[in-house]
Amino acid sequence: MIAPRTALSIKALIIISYVLYSLPATAQLSAAVRYKLPVSDTSARASSYYNDADFAENSLPASNHMSKDEASREESMEAQLDTKVGRTRLMGYLKEISANNSQVNYNEAKVKIYYRLANVFARLRLYPLAMKCFFKTMANSNNQPADSKNTIPADTAERDVTVNPGYLSINTTDDSVFVNDPTPPNKKAKKSKAITYQRIVNTFNDGKKAVAYALLFHVKQPVPGKPKVFVWANTGHTFITLIKYNSDSSSVSISFGFYPKKDNLFSATPWDPTCTGTFKNDNAHEWDEVVGKFISARKFNRILKLTKDYDGLEYQLSKNNCTDFAIKAASYAGFGITNTAGSWPLGHGNTPAITGQSIIQGGVYDAHNQRDLFINYEESLNRK
Repeated sequence: MIAPRTALSIKALIIISYVLYSLPATAQLSAAVRYKLPVSDTSARASSYYNDADFAENSLPASNHMSKDEASREESMEAQLDTKVGRTRLMGYLKEISANNSQVNYNEAKVKIYYRLANVFARLRLYPLAMKCFFKTMANSNNQPADSKNTIPADTAERDVTVNPGYLSINTTDDSVFVNDPTPPNKKAKKSKAITYQRIVNTFNDGKKAVAYALLFHVKQPVPGKPKVFVWANTGHTFITLIKYNSDSSSVSISFGFYPKKDNLFSATPWDPTCTGTFKNDNAHEWDEVVGKFISARKFNRILKLTKDYDGLEYQLSKNNCTDFAIKAASYAGFGITNTAGSWPLGHGNTPAITGQSIIQGGVYDAHNQRDLFINYEESLNRK
């Protein structure tokens, strides 16, 4: 018979071993459950990017304030998402304001509407559509109607790279995806599955001519709105989304992140911080904060090259984790986060917790123009 103290020790060892084995270092394995829309109107931040003076010439005779009808429609956007009829109505409204854009009737209120719609679609993980809405705010900040035939810079670092806004207009493909095939409300969390570098690259080898590219930088904190580096085995996750827009108005995208692959019981823990690295498909992964930007073909290809360099690279808890990979991708896109490092027992390095908190507190910078960045998080997190 096993002595009570010995039996207790064995049980404790089993429990500790299970916790250590399930510890995903800086890559949280839980994927998305049903989304929660921002508690507050995050589109209000758009007015800090665009001053009233920026629209003085283009808002005559229209007012720079939202009409009662526009305000009422904006407030009801979120209520339209639960039914097909509601989603059809919301998409119809988006097409309506897109069709009415001009240098005469454009005003700041519509920038806020587009920004809010971008927030809504991002929360639904309809990233190509979200960035299309954000693109319209960029087009009009350059004093052009969003559906103009003129071109605007796709990347402020390379003014010779331009995009025809007509290629990024709202179309039947967006209508079909949003109305008929919305993001399913998953009730149970599921793990992101491993994906190869070749699978990532093949996403964009669709044989179609590219007209624009975008990158999104996502952060899932262990505790939303708090710089808590870990909560038991939950350490958060940082990942990216790449989007390619085609000349036929279609688009392809994929979300993925860098993860540890368990080589042994203690892999990717403070006791054994180095192990084999792998990519995982994060298309359904939750996030708390996101930063998006349109980029040039050259920068897009540099990020793919970075992904290739990471293929087969070792994961290192302190020096080469999921946040390190995403931060490098963001730097290639031309933006960064000011404060990303945290510490834990026996180690320190870039973490989702600190990175997300820095985004909330305004610690995002662009190498050339802050207006080029789409930033979304729940405003309530900034008041915690």
